[in-house]
Amino acid sequence: MNKLDQAIALRKQKKLNESNALMLELVDLYPNDPLINYQCAWSFDVLGEEAKAVPYYEKAIELGLAGDELEGALLGLGSTYRTLGKYENSKRVFEKGLELFPNNHALHVFYAMTLYNLKKHNHSMELLLKALVDTTADEDILKYEKAIRFYANKLDKVW
Repeated sequence: MNKLDQAIALRKQKKLNESNALMLELVDLYPNDPLINYQCAWSFDVLGEEAKAVPYYEKAIELGLAGDELEGALLGLGSTYRTLGKYENSKRVFEKGLELFPNNHALHVFYAMTLYNLKKHNHSMELLLKALVDTTADEDILKYEKAIRFYANKLDKVW
C-alpha cells in the first residue's frame, strides 16, 4: 500500500490526525500533485480545520484536478468558504462547480445554503425544492411534483 492509500485508509478508520500528518508529508514530497493537495485539504476539513484546508483545495484545482476529484474539491472548497463566512467566494466556486457538473444535486444543495447566507432566499428555496423533487422516491411528494416545480420560483407570488 502506498502512502496516499495509507493516509486515506487512516481517514476511513477515523485516525484523522495520523491521516493528516501523513498527508502533510506527502504534500512536502509532491507539492505539485493535484490529488495529494486535494486529499490534504480533505484531511483538514474532517479535522474541523477548514481555514487550513482552503489553500490545498485551491492549489489542487489550480494544478488541474479533474473528474470526480475536481467535483469533490469544488464542493469541499465552496462549502469550506461558506462555513468561514466567505459567501461570495463560496458562490463563485459553486457556480463554477454547477457549470462543470450541472447534475450534481449535492452541489445544488450546498449552493442553496450559500444563497441563503447571501439573503437570496427565493433562489435558495427554488434550488432546494427542485433538488427535492429530482431526487426523492417519496410517493407523497412525487404526487405533487408538477405543482412543486411550478411554485419553486414563484414563492412570493399571490394570485
